[in-house]
Amino acid sequence: MVPPVDSEMDRKVLQYETFISEVLKRDLQKVLEQRDQVYEKISQYLQLKNTIQSLQVPTDPQTNLLQEAESQQLKANIDLGCNFFVQAKVEDSSRIFVAVGFGFFVEMTQDEALRFIDKKTSQLTAFTEQLTKDSAKIKANIRMVLEGLRELQGLSDLPESQRGDV
Repeated sequence: MVPPVDSEMDRKVLQYETFISEVLKRDLQKVLEQRDQVYEKISQYLQLKNTIQSLQVPTDPQTNLLQEAESQQLKANIDLGCNFFVQAKVEDSSRIFVAVGFGFFVEMTQDEALRFIDKKTSQLTAFTEQLTKDSAKIKANIRMVLEGLRELQGLSDLPESQRGDV
């Protein structure tokens, strides 16, 4: 006996809806969360760059190049976590430790750190662009499956003004 067409269609609709909610939307959420984490890293590197630049003083008026200050002392409030701050005194700020990834820190001069930060932020920016493209592809796939469901159920197309963002 051949199953009724409606039950077969309902089963297909349920399969597509499950695919959207369990696969595509989950993948989209992961990509967007990963992109947000990369944006946070970029923000931290740019904050470090601004701090390093504030420690430097211009020495050559003709070229206006920033040079490292001579073993500059500074005081800072350091966040130990959970918004618990302590005062710290840095005896020599000419060399700093920079997080390079995977829990490793490298001691660098201020100029080396600035060059590293520029390279790292451009690399991370390229990665965010790729993640943005990936999220657009996933959104397009969700849209395509929704259009397939609409056709399968015989619904009319929604006007552009009533379509929601995926």
